Amino acid sequence: MELSEPPRQLRLIIETDDFDSALHFYRDVLGMPEQPAFATRGDDRVAILHAGLATIELATPTHARAIDAIENAPTSESGTALRIALEVTDTTGAVAAAEASGASVIAPPVETPFRTINARVQGPAGWQITFFQELETLEVRTTRKGFAADADRPR
Repeated sequence: MELSEPPRQLRLIIETDDFDSALHFYRDVLGMPEQPAFATRGDDRVAILHAGLATIELATPTHARAIDAIENAPTSESGTALRIALEVTDTTGAVAAAEASGASVIAPPVETPFRTINARVQGPAGWQITFFQELETLEVRTTRKGFAADADRPR
């Protein structure tokens, strides 16, 4: 059995003890608009921030290590790491804004073989964030060698 329609929204919940710092980073530094959300009072706080189109990227540990190598970033120790990847129009500018707000740069901007400019920072609450800037359209990318859906990929 499957759902009659695909999910309408992906919501990633980041639990943090430093709510103000995380809110400032995602809302003010990265510019994610905040929408109304329900909470009671006191320490019951929540912010729902719009991050554009959401996708889920499933990757084997081998692929995750390949991306780590391409981005010149350290590999995760657990092999089951969650990392946020945000498409931006200017990776270098996003890294500069993140760094100015106190984030540490894990891997500076690099052009990847799959035609993006990627960089990675250490964000609030322990999350690594990859900024990626697309250098070509999906339509162009699908015509290039190495790009295919998993079912179409040679085994």
